[in-house]
Amino acid sequence: MSEDGLRPHIDTALVRGLVDAQFPRWAALPLERVEPGGSDHVIHRLGADLAVRLPRHSGPLDGFGTEFAWLPRLAPHLPLAVPVPVAQGLPGLGYPWPWSVFRWLDGEVATVEVLGRSRSVARELARFLTALWRTADIVRPAPEDAVSLCPQPLASRDRSTRATIDRLSGDFDAAAMTAVWDEAMAAEPWGRSAVWTHGDFHTGNLLTVGGRLSAVIDFGGLRYGDPSSDLMMAYTLLDVEGRAAFRAALAVDDATWVRGRGWGLTTGLSAYSAYAETSPRIAAATTRQIEASLADRTHRRA
Repeated sequence: MSEDGLRPHIDTALVRGLVDAQFPRWAALPLERVEPGGSDHVIHRLGADLAVRLPRHSGPLDGFGTEFAWLPRLAPHLPLAVPVPVAQGLPGLGYPWPWSVFRWLDGEVATVEVLGRSRSVARELARFLTALWRTADIVRPAPEDAVSLCPQPLASRDRSTRATIDRLSGDFDAAAMTAVWDEAMAAEPWGRSAVWTHGDFHTGNLLTVGGRLSAVIDFGGLRYGDPSSDLMMAYTLLDVEGRAAFRAALAVDDATWVRGRGWGLTTGLSAYSAYAETSPRIAAATTRQIEASLADRTHRRA
């Protein structure tokens, strides 16, 4: 366990022990850690067809059951592959939380260098989101489930975002960040029917095969409500022209786009603040995300 008690040490020996003890039918399958892993999960490939995913911290636990309950129902309506849940693991061997097994999806994690300048990728991402949002017409949660699936509003991040802007004023333009955030806070809230949203739609949750999009992964943030958080992809992956193509294909209203830009800024600031000192890769990615959200506002005002 880490010094703060919140981040257990996860190695292949631990994962092997958990799998063998709880799913002995898979004990003979080879196990290999996947690198780079995500910031929220440690991932191992189990045999040829399975992926084992253990949360690094307690944050992902809020969506643990959501993927199992809803992804099988949403997947048939989506134009890209998504993870198929197979089994739920229990705490054990000193590991404190539930963990999961999914079908393995082939592919490489998407990068800005490969996809960031592609207008066709921007439009393909828009088609995926449009399909996901439209599944609300087909797959509707019961009222009591809809309440539990309701995403946190952007305004719930107001205090923490402003504090982070102040703290990172030496790294980024505080006045520009404040202007983006003020506009997001002033934007009209979502007033339409709730839709299904990925909730963590960024470059690291895309897979590619042969330089083409193949899958969208990590639906732990799956929610039912305002879709604006899904627009953060515009700032984690796409360049200026790609963002324009993405927005045109989605045909979202101005207020939703402005809230989406706010999500791009606040999630970038949060990840930069948490990981920049320990991960050059995340520092570079979140710097790009923050600067893209600022440039988007400047470009649209010009």
